[in-house]
Amino acid sequence: MDQSLAPLGTAAEAAVEIALTGDLAGPARLSVPRLRAYPQHTARVVFDCATSGSRHHTFTGPLLHDVLAAAGPRFDPARRKDRLRFLIAVRGADGHHALLSWAEIDPDFGRAPVLLALTLDGGPPPAARPQLVLPQDRCGARYVSGVEAIRVDGGYPGWP
Repeated sequence: MDQSLAPLGTAAEAAVEIALTGDLAGPARLSVPRLRAYPQHTARVVFDCATSGSRHHTFTGPLLHDVLAAAGPRFDPARRKDRLRFLIAVRGADGHHALLSWAEIDPDFGRAPVLLALTLDGGPPPAARPQLVLPQDRCGARYVSGVEAIRVDGGYPGWP
């Protein structure tokens, strides 16, 4: 087993939780060990950082789509494209926010391999919490370190 993915089993790791809320059948508080139970994916990324130039990193963690799909987004089954109105807001412990659309991560649309990274270059992320990683972004501005909350919002279903 890859040591970077081996469960650490520490109380500190189990105590780190992400609040998963919004238009979901199963809102939850996700621990790092629970996120390790999802299939793990690796992304080697290069992005331009405004303050330090080009950055090269390897991240590993579950796909955001897998985690959110397991929570049961409340799509209207009577509306074929209902999932296209859903937004995903991610907040880091430092207050940094990022917004994504469901269509970006949905395998039937954008299929972006967005991760909730549990490792950074083989070790834990700097904030000791998962990091939102968008490998398709040229700039790292939507990367969120120390993810503490994710909200799925179906917006306004009454819009024409």
